[in-house]
Amino acid sequence: MHDDPAPERCNALALRQATRHVSQFYDQHLAAFGLKGTQFSIVAKLTRGGPRSINDLARDLVMDRTTLGRNLRPLERSGLVSLKVDPDDRRSRRLVVTELGRTLLEQARPAWQAAQLQFEKSFGRDESAALRALLRTVTKTRLAAPRRPSATSGMEKD
Repeated sequence: MHDDPAPERCNALALRQATRHVSQFYDQHLAAFGLKGTQFSIVAKLTRGGPRSINDLARDLVMDRTTLGRNLRPLERSGLVSLKVDPDDRRSRRLVVTELGRTLLEQARPAWQAAQLQFEKSFGRDESAALRALLRTVTKTRLAAPRRPSATSGMEKD
């Protein structure tokens, strides 16, 4: 086994390339509805799981809050999702899919289903199911980054 940083041996690069390749494919299918695959997934996740905080949704999507916020802004501007006061805690806000968002999701669903079917036809039905299972396992795998020394470590105190 080599320890060199050869690009073809980098797990992160391979995952990013595969993700971009598949994302572009789904984006093309959903473009007629003005949605990207990520936006479709956000609206679908909120529709299925109900209103939730940005932090909860970010955790569910394995996405940092800032990235989710960038993806939510166009959905809010388009009136597909909105932030509402949480009835249980008036200091908190919950993301809610609007009626327009539900309607667009239903209209776009056949395009998403076509992408799913075409992917499975090209990649293989069993392989697609195995890939999803493997990726769920990867997502659940605890990957702890090494601790970086603080800027003051190693400095003597007076």
